[in-house]
Amino acid sequence: MDLYIIRHAIAQERAEGLDDMQRTLVPQGRSRFREIVRGLEQLEISLELVQHSPALRAVETAELLGPLLEGELEVTDRLYAAPDEELLREIRGESTALVGHEPWLSQLGFWLLSGWRNFDARGSASPLALKRGGVLHLKGLPRPGEMTLVGLYSPRVLRRLGRR
Repeated sequence: MDLYIIRHAIAQERAEGLDDMQRTLVPQGRSRFREIVRGLEQLEISLELVQHSPALRAVETAELLGPLLEGELEVTDRLYAAPDEELLREIRGESTALVGHEPWLSQLGFWLLSGWRNFDARGSASPLALKRGGVLHLKGLPRPGEMTLVGLYSPRVLRRLGRR
């Protein structure tokens, strides 16, 4: 399996009175993520499934992956929380993207690569870090310690690729 772990694009900042689930992408986040998608196209990436958090910014980011998607979008509450075995059981397909949030995505990637759980309910630090719009590409079985790193792509690199 090729697994792409993608942090949502640039969204509204947290603010008092603004429900975290309703934070939307800002115009700059949308335009930059479109360039990121073009960069992923240059890498000849296609997706059969995009699983995403129910938070609006993740939904919008997942929808922007449309040019790469040959299958369906699917919401999962598990991408709005610390990664667990239930999330791993939900991951399927040969080429799948997970769109969600930090610190959980970096911790998921580290867990899948190393087999080590370096997080808890408070979200302790991971040695990996995904910027908004960043992509972590893993290959193998989605089980702790059974995936290998193919690439960790910064948004800047993917946008440059997308401008070619």
